[in-house]
Amino acid sequence: MVSFDDALTTILDNVSAVGSEQLPLVDAVGQVLAERVVAPWDLPLWDNSAMDGYAVRYEDCRNFPVKLKVTGYLPAGVSAEGMSVLPGCAVKIMTGAPVPQGADAVVPYEETDETSGEQVTIKEAVTAGQHVRRRGEDIRSNEQVLAPGTVLRPSEISLLASCGKPLVMVQRRPVVAILSTGDELVEVGAQPGPGQLINSNTLALAAAVRDAGAIPRILGIARDNRASHLEKMREGLAADCLITSAGVSAGDRDLVRMVLDELGAKFLFWKIAIKPGKPTAFGLYEGRPVFCLPGNPVASQVTFEEFVRPALLKMQGRRKLLRPTVQALLKEPLKAGSRMRFLRVTLEQEDGCYVVRSAGNQETGILRTSLCADAIAVVPANKEFKAGDIITVRLLGEQLVEP
Repeated sequence: MVSFDDALTTILDNVSAVGSEQLPLVDAVGQVLAERVVAPWDLPLWDNSAMDGYAVRYEDCRNFPVKLKVTGYLPAGVSAEGMSVLPGCAVKIMTGAPVPQGADAVVPYEETDETSGEQVTIKEAVTAGQHVRRRGEDIRSNEQVLAPGTVLRPSEISLLASCGKPLVMVQRRPVVAILSTGDELVEVGAQPGPGQLINSNTLALAAAVRDAGAIPRILGIARDNRASHLEKMREGLAADCLITSAGVSAGDRDLVRMVLDELGAKFLFWKIAIKPGKPTAFGLYEGRPVFCLPGNPVASQVTFEEFVRPALLKMQGRRKLLRPTVQALLKEPLKAGSRMRFLRVTLEQEDGCYVVRSAGNQETGILRTSLCADAIAVVPANKEFKAGDIITVRLLGEQLVEP
């Protein structure tokens, strides 16, 4: 068996980004930028007003209150060409409108009294440059605004749109084929008969793949015979990544590794010194990753979280691959045994520190415990922890950290 650390290192050393594609901006949210983006123009494009109010000359407003003659009106979306603010005058202006020549400040409406359409009183002190957004104060023309590797959030989409880019080159989302194996399985919606189980792993893994940003492709169920395995696996190996569930142990009907070997997959390890998830295998087919996960629902979920999810993120060009960890105070004793354990736990804050408790029954067929868990306690092999000890806990949140 390989250790947890060696297994994760082997996986991440053998996966890479799957390529790039050009997408409309909205479709690219959450993906990784695959090009350098340079501003084609200054942002803002011109000096403009940050408020609804009056464009004025600071020199005219040193002493207040002061009355100024209103000589024009500038709504947003019009040119200020040919309009200027002369001494003793003001121009009514809307937010976003270009600041006219001669003006160097904008006074908001609420700091003025408009006695008539031709005169305004400035009631409060004015500072030079107030409420004026200067040309290029945000970004200068030809300045790099986004680097390859940037994850595109709504703020990056806004910037790309402001730079006039309707399309953007991003790292492609990998297509992940998902295959469950076993004669005992029936699809969701069917009534299970004696000895049969609902194929819940496929949908759980598909949901996890989508949550990781990749595209799931469900292959269905491979029955416990070579022909069925060959048919389904040939289809799955055409994807960017293949995940199988069950059939990877050493039983008479565990055909997954044998058939994948026959099809040309090369396994880099089989079995990891962890619990749950010992019968987990990883290999490559023509450079594309193949994950063979256990069939027990919890073991399948834990091994996806610890091994497959980081790989899928790296395949999308991500740099931050791992969930963050915190140190937490144990409220009850824990024992690992001969293998590293991943325990589903609840995490709370008490007196300014994290405290951790078991989320329930840790057997690999008990799904309810996963529903209650908000973290995974990482328990090193051959180590016991008493109540009051400190243990490492991996958060099941959205923040990621460098591996």
